[in-house]
Amino acid sequence: MKPITRRSLAATAAVAALHAHDDDAIPSLDRSTLIHGSAEPFAVAGYLMGEAALAALTLGRASEDIEVVHYSPRQRQFSSIVDGLQAATGASLGQWNLSIVEAKAGPTASVVRNKRTGQSVRLTLLPAFVKEYAGLPAAARAAAASRLTGIPPAHIFTLTRIG
Repeated sequence: MKPITRRSLAATAAVAALHAHDDDAIPSLDRSTLIHGSAEPFAVAGYLMGEAALAALTLGRASEDIEVVHYSPRQRQFSSIVDGLQAATGASLGQWNLSIVEAKAGPTASVVRNKRTGQSVRLTLLPAFVKEYAGLPAAARAAAASRLTGIPPAHIFTLTRIG
């Protein structure tokens, strides 16, 4: 039996991340947790936003035509949305089709664009969602993230077509 090394652990993590994008049997909570590292309500919200964007733009996960830009303040809860978007859409920093733009204040927003058609959607968390889930203690985040999988997306975010 081979000894466990940093390289073998990194390879195992890479395989897990790959499955997070390619295994359609993994539910949204598990897929966003694999990318984010823990169950987090804002990451699950990002996942649900990504799914909605793909449906609205008629794109499949990991499409070469997708581009995702997330605007948020430099706060963990709001930047966690990016991990959910990545898990849902297959966009990534390494593919240069996922980017984060620091916003000083105001609501976070994500714009997902179909590069082939030029159509875009803007996804914004509802203020009621932010109020309820922002600042949750770490011990409460996993249960809150799990509850989100049964909530209609219209209670979490808005989706607006842009062009």
